[in-house]
Amino acid sequence: MISLLLAVSLAHADEPVDLGVLKNSELRVVQKVLYPLAGRSEIDVALGVMPFDGFTVAPQVTGAYTQHLSEKVGVQVQVGGGYGLKTARYVLLESSTYGVAVEAYRYLASLEAAAEYTPIYAKMNLGNGTILHHDVFFVLGAGATLEQSVFPSGEITVAPTFPVGIGTRVYVSPNMAIRAEFRDNLMYEYRAQSQTGAFKQNAAVSVGVALLGKAKK
Repeated sequence: MISLLLAVSLAHADEPVDLGVLKNSELRVVQKVLYPLAGRSEIDVALGVMPFDGFTVAPQVTGAYTQHLSEKVGVQVQVGGGYGLKTARYVLLESSTYGVAVEAYRYLASLEAAAEYTPIYAKMNLGNGTILHHDVFFVLGAGATLEQSVFPSGEITVAPTFPVGIGTRVYVSPNMAIRAEFRDNLMYEYRAQSQTGAFKQNAAVSVGVALLGKAKK
């Protein structure tokens, strides 16, 4: 009798167990984060350019400090500086051929505070056995931008600025990453020559180095 029960038990043990159908909401991916952010500081230095304005193009240098409050949320302060140069279009318009003086303002400097949200952490296989860890973040904030008229009179204006951006960190070591970002700085500035207010976008693309501090225990 005992032998019969053991035989039946072993037979059932070899049979597959039907767990039913799993819903999409029940599926989870468990992944160890090799480069965590929570509790860490981040110092960034980057070179960028504002190439999308029709009348000026501005190279830019930025420095930023970010404190990561959790794996997804951080707060950031960024300072930037540069000098807007006249585009070929603007030079042509002000030449003797057209003689048109366009009221344009060049970028000089900026100071911004922003919240950073990092919802995505992932790995990328380059195909040669190299695995790159990276994340994707979004930026939303407020600040001020200093600009100057390209006219010889050189009027200065300070414009309230609201940056919106997206970027990525590609980790090269536990304490260093390559950081690339697209940031659209939405501005409203007063222009002295026409005595009017104008909406402007200083959209910038930048690449730099991020240095990450040790996590607080």
